[in-house]
Amino acid sequence: MSIKSDKWIRRMAEQHGMIEPFEPQLVRELNGEKIVSFGTSSYGYDIRCADEFRVFTNINSTIVDPKNFDPQSFVEVSGKGYCVIPPNSFALARTVEYFRIPRSVLTVCLGKSTYARCGIIVNVTPFEPEWEGYVTLEFSNTTPLPAKIYAGEGCAQVLFFESDEICETSYKDRGGKYQGQVGVTLPKI
Repeated sequence: MSIKSDKWIRRMAEQHGMIEPFEPQLVRELNGEKIVSFGTSSYGYDIRCADEFRVFTNINSTIVDPKNFDPQSFVEVSGKGYCVIPPNSFALARTVEYFRIPRSVLTVCLGKSTYARCGIIVNVTPFEPEWEGYVTLEFSNTTPLPAKIYAGEGCAQVLFFESDEICETSYKDRGGKYQGQVGVTLPKI
């Protein structure tokens, strides 16, 4: 198993539609303004956060239960270009990019240091072989202050690992519950 390079990422995105839309270079500036970078890096792809958020709220005083999650625990925020996460809370978002992961590949996704250095943790689970969809992102604000997340800018880096052997059963084969997700997707059982 080996980590894949920028050349492999470009080839898979451009010839096989692995990432759409795809940015072949690392973008650090838009319209003359510095941004949290996104696009292809040496051994990864920096994903962007779309302008579609679900901010956690406890106004209904419910219990957070992954087997019986109450969708009313979130407030929808979109169209502002950013999201403010309350202190010690979290928000869900989705990527701008749609992914189609090859059968021989598994990804690991890690938050960008710009957010981590502000106490904002980005959590994403691995993209399994033959999974496809928009990625649901979780931003945790670990600080006692409100935290701002920017839409259209980088938030995490995806690392691609290719196995030397094709898996027997892929995520698609077993009918994974998050296959083909198109928006911010809440927990499913």
